[in-house]
Amino acid sequence: MTSDTSDTSGTSETTETNGQGPLGRTVLARLFDEEFRPPRPQHVRPVAPVRHILITDIRPSVDDGRRPARSVPGEPFEVSATIFREGHDELAAHVVLTGPDGERSTVRMTERVPGTDRFTAEVTADRTGEWTYRVEAWSDPVATWRRTAKTKVPAGSDVELTLEEGARLLDRAALRPSVAGTSAQPLLADAAAALRDTARPASVRLAAALAPEVAQALERHPLRELLTISPELPLRVDRERALYGAWYELFPRSEGAVVDPTGGRPPRSGTFHTAAQRLPAIAAMGFQVVYLPPIHPIGTTHRKGPGNALTAGSYDPGSPWAIGSPAGGHDAIHPDLGTAADFGDFVRTAHDLGMEVALDFALQCSPDHPWVHEHPEWFRHRADGSIAYAENPPKKYQDIYPLDFDADPEGIHAACADLLRHWIAQGVRIFRVDNPHTKPVGFWERLLADIHGTDPDVLFLSEAFTRPAMLRTLARIGFHQSYTYFTWRNTRDEVESYLRELSGGDGEESAAYLRPNLFVNTPDILPEYLQRGGRPAFQVRAVLAATASPAWGVYAGFELCEAAAAAPGREEYAHSEKYEYRPRDWAAAEAEGRSLAPLLTALNRIRERHPALHHLRNLRFHHSDNDALLCFSKHLATPNGTDAVLVVINLDPHHAQHGTISLGLSALGLEPDAAFDAHDELSGATYRWGQDNYVRLDPGRHQVAHVFTIRPLKRT
Repeated sequence: MTSDTSDTSGTSETTETNGQGPLGRTVLARLFDEEFRPPRPQHVRPVAPVRHILITDIRPSVDDGRRPARSVPGEPFEVSATIFREGHDELAAHVVLTGPDGERSTVRMTERVPGTDRFTAEVTADRTGEWTYRVEAWSDPVATWRRTAKTKVPAGSDVELTLEEGARLLDRAALRPSVAGTSAQPLLADAAAALRDTARPASVRLAAALAPEVAQALERHPLRELLTISPELPLRVDRERALYGAWYELFPRSEGAVVDPTGGRPPRSGTFHTAAQRLPAIAAMGFQVVYLPPIHPIGTTHRKGPGNALTAGSYDPGSPWAIGSPAGGHDAIHPDLGTAADFGDFVRTAHDLGMEVALDFALQCSPDHPWVHEHPEWFRHRADGSIAYAENPPKKYQDIYPLDFDADPEGIHAACADLLRHWIAQGVRIFRVDNPHTKPVGFWERLLADIHGTDPDVLFLSEAFTRPAMLRTLARIGFHQSYTYFTWRNTRDEVESYLRELSGGDGEESAAYLRPNLFVNTPDILPEYLQRGGRPAFQVRAVLAATASPAWGVYAGFELCEAAAAAPGREEYAHSEKYEYRPRDWAAAEAEGRSLAPLLTALNRIRERHPALHHLRNLRFHHSDNDALLCFSKHLATPNGTDAVLVVINLDPHHAQHGTISLGLSALGLEPDAAFDAHDELSGATYRWGQDNYVRLDPGRHQVAHVFTIRPLKRT
């Protein structure tokens, strides 16, 4: 026996194949159906629902939503999207922000420029963790009716029909489950009844439905049709120090070091104990992060002498970045600095003063590093069998071996993760990463994700003085802050253009994930502007960095206006602290009035007092008719009102400059014709300002900038 299954009747039928009876009738029936039934299509596609509302180009969307945008608690975070549909019906939308615990909040989106279909909303996360955000858009039948009714009823067109349609919409809105039992329910019901009250004029009935309190109720409880929901996008909310903070870099070995200028006696290194004695002064200047270059043992093979000389003297300390000796590697402390207990005391002293300690994480080894002997396969070998030292032609670093991250990816990853966790256990929660752009991006993405998984409060600063694509990629894959090209931006056009880019102006999306740290100098970089500009140049760069960015930093000696270069045309310091002890007489400099410590203190205090300066994306520029004068502001809505700071800087450190500053007062939270008092937080002077204002700044009279706070005048 065989079976034959036919779908001609919608059921299965099994018959015997003996050529008689039922078999014959089944074949005839099948032939009849195949001849007279319309042919079935070979490929039947399911009918997709009609999609009326489109949500496109959601921003921010880092790598198409594969990686998170970044924020900190309390930081305003703008979400935008293009939303449109066919026809002319009104649309509405909001952002849904979902917290780590699943709790949701919504913020209504508005079309900032009517007719562009571009909707925006500003949302704020209130705690750290992994968040998501999405856009929900819908057709708003009540808004569509309101627009139509405002035209038809005054014109006497379809009046009763129009009012009845509105009443039915309000009935629907009042009967929704989310409205039941709220104060909005009787309000909407009464408005619907008013529309049906033929005893009153049509204009009065319409006015009742258009009343502000009705509109507010519908804002809280919208009637949504054709609801369309975008995919969820990730948002990582880090602790505040990921965005805001003032950094101070020092070499512990120089603090308290003793150097005989005649060379008759060997120098004596500073220690963690002597360096800790400098911490109260740093805290008094308002710095919140103390950053230390590598504190590990330094190799002796190919040790560099002063000025990066190939031959070192008997007592030359070498570069701290040539890490490793028989005394240990990246998890050890240089014996000259003290012990692990001494380092712990240094960290605790900093914490007691309200500061954190950031440690350099430099993944390279001196030829004497234990890894060179224990894991020679972790390094690249040349044709003669020797290990290749680091090079950045024409520069050569014979005292450093770079790791070969392809040699043993698992082993190197595990070793580096162990190193970070070792120092995390010692109280270090911030790492400045040396030259991350010379290591594979995938290595950093995995390593930072591993640390974030166990210690989400640990932060990483990228020293990415490299090409823009790599700088931005390192930020996208997990680095919390980044060095930038700020050091080399000097003219007004250069500074304004670059700061617009960093702060998200002109639609630049990098501000959603890249947080700049504007260091004014580093042990490697003494910019030409500082070399040639004298004390006013140091003042200008400090004011600019401290007020334009929520994160900024200085390297010790900046406050003494150290500007001697190793040679003309070079950015290296003469007597670079990278290769020599550099003790400084801080007390004498302050007593003689040579120190910029009072200015740095004032700037950091201004930053602390004004929350507008704690943020990046609120930077706005204002017009000046003099190219040497740069003007910008930061404005922030706060629970107690608004906070606004207005900065004017003379970028020319050599000459007095004057001109007219024309303000966009709305950026300061003021009416277009408002007058206000501009109080200079640096000098203490107060000026009556408005839309257009004359400014003169003279470096020769110690006036390089105004840092104004805005005091609106009360209208009488």
